[in-house]
Amino acid sequence: MKRAVLILGMVALLAAPAAPVAAQWLGEPVWNSPKGGTGLTIYADYGKPNDSYGSGNAFGGRVSLGLGTLTLTAGLSTYKSDSLGPDRITSYGGNAEFRLIGGSLLPVAVNLQAGAARSDSANSTAAQTVVTGAAGISVPLPTPGFSVEPYFSPGVRYRDFGSGNGSSTEFGYAIGANLSFGLLGVHLAYDNEKLKGGGSVGVFGVGAHVAIKLPLGM
Repeated sequence: MKRAVLILGMVALLAAPAAPVAAQWLGEPVWNSPKGGTGLTIYADYGKPNDSYGSGNAFGGRVSLGLGTLTLTAGLSTYKSDSLGPDRITSYGGNAEFRLIGGSLLPVAVNLQAGAARSDSANSTAAQTVVTGAAGISVPLPTPGFSVEPYFSPGVRYRDFGSGNGSSTEFGYAIGANLSFGLLGVHLAYDNEKLKGGGSVGVFGVGAHVAIKLPLGM
């Protein structure tokens, strides 16, 4: 019961547009890891949006705290578009992931993911808020010396484009993989999101991470 209250509280917090927390950082995929884990993980991310998105590139960083079935993440990104102007746009926030099934005895992991993102105004564009909800499924592949977690994560993305600019709720998905070599690892993903009025945008992301085991009593 206490765990359910905690999860509902996190979702309510992350969904509040005024709160500086995010799930999808501008210029990057919606990262996920359905199997979760324990301890602290530090991520360095790079995103390459396609022409429909605005091209350019994004750099970011995240910190995740794994508590077994629950993982909490906070981070930021800075995005430079080739079509929106010379200034980089900063996004910041976090997300929460709850693993429904999966673990050492099951070959499949399924989780739920919720979060919200806030992007600063820049290049004559208004500040933007993004709220996402998704489900993720992965099939972790234990191999000698390292592990691979390919995953698929479909969901919905709500965007508030700022005062007077309207909003939209569209379908999106991410396909990715997390590779771990002991405490070190790399991650990659491709993200596709439908646009209001037709079409879609895509972004490819890649990065590296390091895991720090903490005495959490798990």
